[in-house]
Amino acid sequence: MRTPEELTEAFRERGLKVTPQRQFIFRVLYANELHPTAESVHAAVVAELPTVSLRTVYQTLNDLAEMGEIQAFELGTGSARFDPNTDAHHHAVCDRCGAVRDVYRDVADLRLNRRQVPGFTVQRTEILYRGLCDACAGAAAKSAAH
Repeated sequence: MRTPEELTEAFRERGLKVTPQRQFIFRVLYANELHPTAESVHAAVVAELPTVSLRTVYQTLNDLAEMGEIQAFELGTGSARFDPNTDAHHHAVCDRCGAVRDVYRDVADLRLNRRQVPGFTVQRTEILYRGLCDACAGAAAKSAAH
């Protein structure tokens, strides 16, 4: 993701409104590796700017996703997640706490071509690994030991 200052300029170039609320959202997302939900971005923003609506956060996130500045994706956890890392990568999700981590792995051999899926053009491959993060695995092991 580009810097908050660069995003401000990109919004202006597209004719999108640049507000202090949006600029704060840019700062919350910048270098954020937590794959936040709109609700968690909203919570971080209202801690500093209490009048920002969840609708404003969603609109800004959707604008950023449409511009290719962030990735919006669903992990089956109930809320869309947003990833400022737009490099090609996959995700590992903890089934207990919902933590999401980036996974870099070459999966070129898993890509399909038009002959393998007639009538469909595959544009990207996304893999979702599910399991337990170290903290949850450790807690599960302690629970099992007692």
